[in-house]
Amino acid sequence: MTSADNARSTRKGWNFDNSYARLPKHLYDLQGPVQVDSPRLVVFNRELSDALGLDTAALDGPEGAAVLSGNRVPNGALPMAQAYAGHQFGHFTMLGDGRAILLGEQVTPAGERFDIQLKGSGRTRFSRRGDGRAALGPMLREYIVSEAMHALGIPTTRSLAVVTTGMPVYRETELQGAVLTRVAASHLRVGTFEYLAALGNPDDLRTLALYTIDRHFPHLRAADNPFLALLDAVIRRQASLMAKWLHVGFIHGVMNTDNMALSGETIDYGPCAFMDAYDPATVFSSIDHQGRYAYGNQPHMAQWNLTRFAETLLPLVHEDHVRAVDLATQSVESFQDMFRRDWLGIMRAKLGLFSAEEGDMTLFQDLLKTMQEAGADYTSTLRGLASTDPSGVPIFRHGAFLHWHESWQARLARQRQGVEEARALMRTHNPAVIPRNHRVEEALAAAEKGDMTVMERLLAALKNPYADHGEHDAYRMPPPSAAAPYRTFCGT
Repeated sequence: MTSADNARSTRKGWNFDNSYARLPKHLYDLQGPVQVDSPRLVVFNRELSDALGLDTAALDGPEGAAVLSGNRVPNGALPMAQAYAGHQFGHFTMLGDGRAILLGEQVTPAGERFDIQLKGSGRTRFSRRGDGRAALGPMLREYIVSEAMHALGIPTTRSLAVVTTGMPVYRETELQGAVLTRVAASHLRVGTFEYLAALGNPDDLRTLALYTIDRHFPHLRAADNPFLALLDAVIRRQASLMAKWLHVGFIHGVMNTDNMALSGETIDYGPCAFMDAYDPATVFSSIDHQGRYAYGNQPHMAQWNLTRFAETLLPLVHEDHVRAVDLATQSVESFQDMFRRDWLGIMRAKLGLFSAEEGDMTLFQDLLKTMQEAGADYTSTLRGLASTDPSGVPIFRHGAFLHWHESWQARLARQRQGVEEARALMRTHNPAVIPRNHRVEEALAAAEKGDMTVMERLLAALKNPYADHGEHDAYRMPPPSAAAPYRTFCGT
C-alpha cells in the first residue's frame, strides 16, 4: 500500500480500494445492488465497524440501513458480482454471485484489506432461476454463527449487519426479505480458479494466482516455485481449519469447492450446525442425502476440494504435465499428515496434555468411541472433564468411560505439570458455550416475530465461549432428549 493509501486509511469512514476490478474482466460483472422498499437495520456489529475504520455512529441508523441494504452505494465503492465455478456435491458447474454484490475492499486504519459484500442484494447475471434475495432467518443464522466462530478463535468471515428490506421473499412460504453484510479477507475460492481453468486461458490463471499470492501470501513471491508454494500454503490453512472445525463440533453442511476460501476462512453459513451427541456420521443439512459432508467426513472432503484446486494450477506448477502432476500430488497427499498433527495438538490441549506420547491417538479414539456408544454430548463432556466436580456429566456414570478415565488420569500423572495447570489448559480449549442449534432456532423464531432480545442474549452468551459465566449456564445445555431430529436448510 502506498503512503497515499496509508493517509487515506486513517480517515474514519469508507476507504475503498478495489483491486479485484483490476483482474481479467470475465471474473466479474459490474452492477449495483437492486433497490429495496423500506430498509431497516435489525442488527449491527459496532465492534466490527470500529475495527474496519467505519463511521459507526453514522451507520448505526437510517444511513446505515440505506447503505447496507444496497439502496445507497458509498463513495469509492465499485459494486460487482463475482464469477466462479464449483463442484457442488461432486458435480461441476459454472456459477457466480447469484444473490450477492461485492461493494469493494475496505482498507482499515491498520492497513488491512477486507471485502465488503452484500448478501441477498438482488438478481445478477449469475442468478439463473433464483430471485437474488435472502430471507431474514438464514441471514441472522449466518450473523450468529459467524460471530460465534470468531469468538471461538476459528478463522471465519464475519457479519457487519443484517437489514430487513420491507419486501417478501418466497420459498416454501412467504418470508421477510433481508440483506447481510459479510466481511471477508477475500472471496477468492477454489471455484474462482476452477472458473478460469474451465475457460482455458493460462495467462489469466497466472494473473489470478499472482493476485492471490499478493493478497494472502505475499512472502511466496520469492519462492522458487511460487505456484506450488501457493498450493502448499492453501493446504496448510485448510488442514488447520478442518482440525478447528472438528474440535468444536462444527458441521458446515455444504463443502462445495465454491465454499472453500483460499484465505483459510470459514465461508458461507448455509445449512451449518453444531453437533450435540458425538457421532461422526452426523448430518443436519436437508440436501445432503448421502452424508457427503457429514461431521467426520469433512477432512476427506477438504482434501478432495484441494485436489480440484491443484488440478487448476498444473499449467503453472511445471511446464511438463507429468512433473506438474507429481509435484501437486505430493502436496495434496501432505494434507492428511498436516490435519492429523493439528488435530492431535488441539486434542492434547483439550485433555490437558502438555507433551506428546505415542499412545495419545489411541487414548483420544477410545474416548470418542465411548462418547459415541453412550450418546454423550460432545461439548459438555469435554468441558466437564476440566471441572473439579464432573459427576453431573452423564457419561461419568458409563462403565466404559470410567475405565478410560483411569487411563487418562495415568497419562496426566506422567507429565510435570499439575492438575490445575491441566485444567486451565482444558478450559481454554473446550468451550462452555457454543451456538446450540435449539438456541439458534429459538432466537430466529423470535426475531422473525420482531423480538430481537432473544438473539441479543444469545450473542452475549457466545461472546466469551471459554469463560464460566453463571448467567449463561442455560446456553450450555444440550437440547431436551425428546427434541425432534434437527434439520437445516440452505435458504436459497
